[in-house]
Amino acid sequence: MTTDTLNWTAVCAADDILPNTGVCALVAGQHVAIFRVGQDQFFAIDNVDPKSNASVLSRGLVGNLGERTVVASPLYKNHFDLRNGECIESPELSVRAHEVRIDSGRVLVAAA
Repeated sequence: MTTDTLNWTAVCAADDILPNTGVCALVAGQHVAIFRVGQDQFFAIDNVDPKSNASVLSRGLVGNLGERTVVASPLYKNHFDLRNGECIESPELSVRAHEVRIDSGRVLVAAA
């Protein structure tokens, strides 16, 4: 699928997400964590931590591990790459990444 054929859901205004934090939204029936990194980078991954099955990843700490931009789960501290959802410590616990775009100052997410 191309980005033109995806079903996009408007989540919030881009300015509603503070830099280097995340929020949770329901997109196509799925809990999705949307992160703003710096002023103009936005990422989205599944919000459910696969180790605990709790919807908490949007509350994790955003940072870097080497060249990778990650969020650390607030429960078990596993790190998830915000670009592709890969769990750095345990790849079998990886989550899905979702397309994000900004349109007229609004954050739009397409569920994968």
